Amino acid sequence: MSRYLILLVAVLCVLNACNSSKMKVDLIVSDAIIYTVDNSFSTAESFAVKDGKFIAVGTTPEILAKYTSDQVWDCKGKPIYPGFIDAHCHFYGYGMDLMQYAILDGLTAPENIYNKLLEHRQKLTSSWVLGRGWDQNLWPEKSFPDNKRLNEIFPDVPVYLVRVDGHAAWCNAKALELAGVKAETKVDGGEIILKNGKPTGVLIDNAMSLVFNHIPTPGNSLKTRALLEAQQNCFGVGLTSVTDCGLPKETILLIDSLQKKGALLMQINAMMDPSKENMDYFLKNGPYHTDRLQVRSIKLYADGALGSRGAYLLEDYSDQPGHKGLLINSEAYFDDICQKAYDAGFQVATHCIGDGANRVVLNIYGKYLKGKNDKRWRIEHAQVVNSADFNLFGKYAVIPSVQATHATSDMLWADERLGSERIKGAYAYKQLLDQNGWLPNGTDFPIEDISPLKTFYASVVRKNLDGQPAGGFQMENALSREEALKSITLWAAKAGFQETKAGSIEAGKNADFVVVDTDLMKCSDDAILKAKVLKTVLGGFTVFDSEKK
Repeated sequence: MSRYLILLVAVLCVLNACNSSKMKVDLIVSDAIIYTVDNSFSTAESFAVKDGKFIAVGTTPEILAKYTSDQVWDCKGKPIYPGFIDAHCHFYGYGMDLMQYAILDGLTAPENIYNKLLEHRQKLTSSWVLGRGWDQNLWPEKSFPDNKRLNEIFPDVPVYLVRVDGHAAWCNAKALELAGVKAETKVDGGEIILKNGKPTGVLIDNAMSLVFNHIPTPGNSLKTRALLEAQQNCFGVGLTSVTDCGLPKETILLIDSLQKKGALLMQINAMMDPSKENMDYFLKNGPYHTDRLQVRSIKLYADGALGSRGAYLLEDYSDQPGHKGLLINSEAYFDDICQKAYDAGFQVATHCIGDGANRVVLNIYGKYLKGKNDKRWRIEHAQVVNSADFNLFGKYAVIPSVQATHATSDMLWADERLGSERIKGAYAYKQLLDQNGWLPNGTDFPIEDISPLKTFYASVVRKNLDGQPAGGFQMENALSREEALKSITLWAAKAGFQETKAGSIEAGKNADFVVVDTDLMKCSDDAILKAKVLKTVLGGFTVFDSEKK
């Protein structure tokens, strides 16, 4: 054997010996800008993943010296963030909308909606015409519609169109007829809008169920398709976990079965609706956990939405004297559910838009929480809060769960509802953050867009997608970029009791992360909206790759 061959063999032996001393892992990511979102908000260059978890985070030389892998990603300086978490959305509902509904978002005149419905009807023939997303605030007259034109276009097919906020429905005469809705029909916690003594077709809050309950129930096949479609779209925007707010028992069990079969990968914190079926089934056994599903929260609705004037205010609406909105249920009802949840060890999360609803629920919560605690009971939206009530979030350790894009969607007309003084306590995210030192953020999709990057933008910049208003909306309540990132990662995880397994890039946590083409911490405001998710990784497994779409 020549001495050169002997030398080569020796070198290979040394290299093999070095490699054999390293731990074999499933994935190494190197040369990235990694925002770990740990306690010190540190950055790193590299991490190693094994068995679906981060096992080490550090510099590229440190990780490569200790670990070896058949899969090494050189990110060439691309930024990486923890997997984004939506702290409040309607994941299943979004999927079902994709399957059944005409999407009416952003349409600026009723005539555009009628045209969209006719197109939808040609594509999807069913026993009902369903739609979602209309918003009279975008129309020239900014007033609720009537159903005259709907009746002309669809005389024999029932039509049910959900407003953008989900708190009003616009129905034709056929739908009202099937449901037996008449001018004299009354419903607690809801309203049937009348004009000249006759129903216009617009139903507010609890009145919506009068018609909705007559829509045929979809089968599991369609529900499954809806969940899988929603999942893929969410992975595409960097979401690795969602809180789905207000689900019936059969949907929760379907999610559980699909996850156990490996078909549904999305991590879901499922808030159950307060039906007797849910309460009887889940509360008796305590919170339910698997690797991908958690059921430990009850979702309540205290009031409606500001846009449809269903939000419950302490004083009259500025643009409708004599009207304060309404509580959807009695205070005794909320008190009873809170007692049952407290006794069973469940979290309560209540939709509160108006300052009246926020005050009522905060005081009921205080009856059970009695000061600082770690129960993490939540107010969803916390949209309008009286100046005298902000301290109650801190006093009772109640978590305000907000959706920053609501501010930028509503800001052009919200002052009309609230007036110049009351608006100062609306969408007050920084003031709410100060109460407990952390704040979960979400989108409320399908009411808003599913993208967490738009949530980040709205939180920091406080402008809409057209860049309005020029100076930002009530910028004293903007979040810093660090706070905004925490609100869609670590703090969103904490709101669902998941902070020990998700929300940051740290050893021992699930290897959920997102590769983005833009450094959100350093880029211009405009560049945030142009940022694109390149890869989404869930438990070390790539679930979205922009190059393989």
